Amino acid sequence: MTTISKVAERAGVSRTTVSHVLNHADRVSPHLRERVMQAITELGYVPNPQAQSLRTGRTNIIALLIPDIRNPFYPEIVQTAQSDLEAVGLDTMVFNSDVPGGHPQEHNREYLRQFRYKRVDGLIVAAPALHGMHDELLSIDLPTVFIGQLNNRSVDSVNVDDHGGGYLMGRYLAGKGHSRIAHVTGPAYFSEAVARADGFERGLADSGVAIDPALRFEGTYLEPSGIAAVEWLLDSHRDHMPTAIFFANYLMAIAGLAALHDRALRVPQDIAVAVFGDQPSMDYVRPRLTRVGRTPSELAHRAVAMLIERLNGAYAGTPRLEVLTSELHEFDSA
Repeated sequence: MTTISKVAERAGVSRTTVSHVLNHADRVSPHLRERVMQAITELGYVPNPQAQSLRTGRTNIIALLIPDIRNPFYPEIVQTAQSDLEAVGLDTMVFNSDVPGGHPQEHNREYLRQFRYKRVDGLIVAAPALHGMHDELLSIDLPTVFIGQLNNRSVDSVNVDDHGGGYLMGRYLAGKGHSRIAHVTGPAYFSEAVARADGFERGLADSGVAIDPALRFEGTYLEPSGIAAVEWLLDSHRDHMPTAIFFANYLMAIAGLAALHDRALRVPQDIAVAVFGDQPSMDYVRPRLTRVGRTPSELAHRAVAMLIERLNGAYAGTPRLEVLTSELHEFDSA
């Protein structure tokens, strides 16, 4: 078995020099680093991660807490974050709090215990994984970045401009001549759902479109409520259907599209469809959905960058908030 001693002997340096190359490369001259790395390559030496952890006090593991691994939005975040972290030598451990399954607090209590014991070096939380438990972040002594709207500002956070995105879509649909628009919102207990709804209705109002509360349906962000919204439209407004419908997220929108198709309603000929959200899987839905927001990967890139700045000491100030401007993309559905 190749050991650090054999690497040192091959490179003609001390064990301490090899250790510095592996753990504190800045302490070693470029010439010595090159000799040591050549010896490591020739001997096929692989550092022991447990031993490195004992020496440095770090695990080189970042925890990523997501609410629903079945929702395509979050695997996109995981994939992007894992790739970015791997590029700087960090591993990713994914925790799924299972918000749709009804067990988030039960799972999160165990996850938070592990985080408090410092079994990871940093944490990225994708909302709403800690729904109802945001204040728990105040007691976690780890570099942490929250993806989503974090009202207590306890840690760094990055978010999309939900209100601004809703506003853009309200103005867009009104500008297309729609004056009766159904609005399938997210749950009122999610702050970003409220922001999207408020922005959308403000955009309509500023475009001269009257807000009709009878055309508002509160969804759950899950597929069944997209179907329920279409059934509600047909049951309650069959004699005076809206000309467009705006879904507050992707899962409700694709289920709503299926429900419209099953009821022989054509999109956009009979009713236009738009959605808040933007992710690669949407490109394979037909008709292609007119959408507003930012991609999950953009949020993940920023979250990882902010976390690395904390880990390497490039930033040690008060919690930061970054808000990505929403972008509207017009496609076939509206």
